[in-house]
Amino acid sequence: MNGLIDIGLNLTHDSFDADRDAVLSRAQHAGVERCIVTGTSVASSTAACELASMTPNRLFATAGVHPHHADELDAAGLDTLRELVTRAEVVAVGECGLDFFRDFSPRPAQETAFEGQLELAAQVGLPVFLHQRDAHERFVALLAPWRAKLAGGVAHCFTGGKEELADYVDLDLYIGVTGWLCDERRGHALREAVPMIPLDRILIETDAPYLLPRDLPQKPRTRRNEPCYLPHILTRIAAVRPEPLEQLAEATRVNSERLFRLTPRA
Repeated sequence: MNGLIDIGLNLTHDSFDADRDAVLSRAQHAGVERCIVTGTSVASSTAACELASMTPNRLFATAGVHPHHADELDAAGLDTLRELVTRAEVVAVGECGLDFFRDFSPRPAQETAFEGQLELAAQVGLPVFLHQRDAHERFVALLAPWRAKLAGGVAHCFTGGKEELADYVDLDLYIGVTGWLCDERRGHALREAVPMIPLDRILIETDAPYLLPRDLPQKPRTRRNEPCYLPHILTRIAAVRPEPLEQLAEATRVNSERLFRLTPRA
């Protein structure tokens, strides 16, 4: 399989500092031709942009603040994001949303940061790269009024079941599927939901270095996830869906190009 796009990769994480080029080389050898580097704070968004700018048309970036860092997002931080999202390599605003599972930032701060980034995305015409954990109802309530003003969005690292999926499809979101599907302990609801994702709305991602697929035949000793494992995730998705693997792979590529406005592969 060639032409795959990993739509969510934390390539600025320090676990990649020693061998980032080798990681990208392994990914390309595995057929992962393009990756979107996730920004989760003002600092990491800046780093993601710099990294993507050094590898144009192969790496892209998002710029945003994860709910874990929401209480760090002040007026100056929003101004920096506003500058970052004008850069050519930035294809989405986020990772933004709500996380009531960890509550690393107070919930009011999470909501303020989320709405601020939704407003920014609407202003600049970029899609949103969305995070939600244990906050589904409030997340939908905040997102829904903005949806018509947004240039699309993806429920990044979707781990929910059929009911959550239905709500996101009603909002015309794309759905990002990770190696969570490969977790025999926690992935049951997701495995039931994945066959219901419309073919023109499914995306694939590793969320590396997190969420190493538990069913890899040969696991790395470091337990670090990498984009080279994206084909494994794709095959596990295909196993629970009606389309042939090749058709599913092509759909994920086309969907990624459409949402993030990437130049179609020649």
